[in-house]
Amino acid sequence: MKAGKLLIKDKKTNLFIILSGIFLTNAIMAEMIGVKIFSLEKTLGFEPMQISLLLEDPLSFNLTAGVIIWPVVFLTTDVINEYFGKEGVRKISFLTAGFIAYMFLVIYLVTILSPATFWLDLNNVDEAGNSFNIDFAFRMIFRQGLGIIIGSLIAFLIAQLLDVFIFQRLRGITGRRMIWLRATGSTLISQFIDSFVVLGIAFYVFGNWSLEQIIAVGIINYIYKFVVAVVLTPLIYLAHYFIDNYLGKDIAHQMADEASIDKSFF
Repeated sequence: MKAGKLLIKDKKTNLFIILSGIFLTNAIMAEMIGVKIFSLEKTLGFEPMQISLLLEDPLSFNLTAGVIIWPVVFLTTDVINEYFGKEGVRKISFLTAGFIAYMFLVIYLVTILSPATFWLDLNNVDEAGNSFNIDFAFRMIFRQGLGIIIGSLIAFLIAQLLDVFIFQRLRGITGRRMIWLRATGSTLISQFIDSFVVLGIAFYVFGNWSLEQIIAVGIINYIYKFVVAVVLTPLIYLAHYFIDNYLGKDIAHQMADEASIDKSFF
């Protein structure tokens, strides 16, 4: 009996470590690759759309590369929330925010190091034969503005807390049924807030964008996030299937029921 309890405890611990690893890895990678802005339409092989939203110049789906894997973060949030509750999500969210802040600090310190001369000489011509300063390129790629860093961290934490609160509220209404509603619903609402908070702080508070620009670009970003969240919904069921088989349905259901008890915001 004691050995069985220890095995179950080990499985729970292993599950939390795996889910936390997926969450942390994708969140940090999303922040690192987020400096690149890509054209969704050109990537998919067609001409950019021209969408008129509050602005004179039409907008296209030019998105930060981080949006490719941010949905994985919020999908993992819902899985952690289902089995480990608010406390589990809060732990990994604040831990991740601290690691992201640490990452930005280290990157900043690295970018101000004096480059070795031979490194500059060996890496000063691109594939087309054009000369460039690799140290300048390194700084431009890895160093983000203060506003973007602060906006990203604040938006991340707000979205996470909001996601866990809405998820638990919907869990209280649906019980074990309708996983898609609480998982996708909480993500759609939290991502709506996230889309505008990060832009508002980075480019309105610390930048010179107008409210019209914030709203227009935020809507474009949210359209993408909305579609991706809906498309990825089946992965929630797949994750539940593997976890239920790993833990055993009785243990998995017990964990989910216990995780749904605390419905407070913090």
